[in-house]
Amino acid sequence: MMRQLAPSMLSADSLHLSDDVACVNRNADLFHLDVMDGVFVPNISFGFPIIEAIAKEAKLPMDVHLMIVHPEKYLERFSKTGASMISFHLEAAWAAEQDPAILLEQLRSYGVKAGLVINPDIPVEKLFPYLEHCDYVLIMSVFAGFGGQKFIEDTYGRIQTLKQEIDRRGLDCLIEVDGGVSVANVDRLAEVGAELFVAGSAYFKADDRDEFAKAIRGR
Repeated sequence: MMRQLAPSMLSADSLHLSDDVACVNRNADLFHLDVMDGVFVPNISFGFPIIEAIAKEAKLPMDVHLMIVHPEKYLERFSKTGASMISFHLEAAWAAEQDPAILLEQLRSYGVKAGLVINPDIPVEKLFPYLEHCDYVLIMSVFAGFGGQKFIEDTYGRIQTLKQEIDRRGLDCLIEVDGGVSVANVDRLAEVGAELFVAGSAYFKADDRDEFAKAIRGR
């Protein structure tokens, strides 16, 4: 699979959102939408109205990353926003005493790709029991909740370990990485197994977004 760029709309210009949507349509592969509730993470972002507004102008699939408590209460509602991919945190499912496998299959039943996310302090091996239920997994290379954090170097080994397990079991599960993704580290991230790359401030603040997108996508 070719490398795919998913700009995080959390870093877009809210006053000129339509312009930034058009830019992503032109040079990326996915829209990454971070939903934060101020409880699971110490920040609040946006919800259904913004996602639905973006959906009206988006020509690319929308990838929704839920950083919320009780994700089970909102999966169906988010699946109706036009999202093609929805992921939730393993830690949030555990805290809500929900079986992640059941929630992943619930998402798939809505016709969207299902993903599971972990923060940097969760061993990647904790994902292994659920991989067969995942269309993709999202490895956070910073702690969820804020943009602009420094990339955590342990991420390379974590992705490599995960990729080896996916390949060993012959699963069709993609690896997405989010946090501090840059032109400087994208090649190595791809080498160890990442295929979907989320970039927020690095993309929207780039001097030349088109050139940044080409570098991340490798084409």
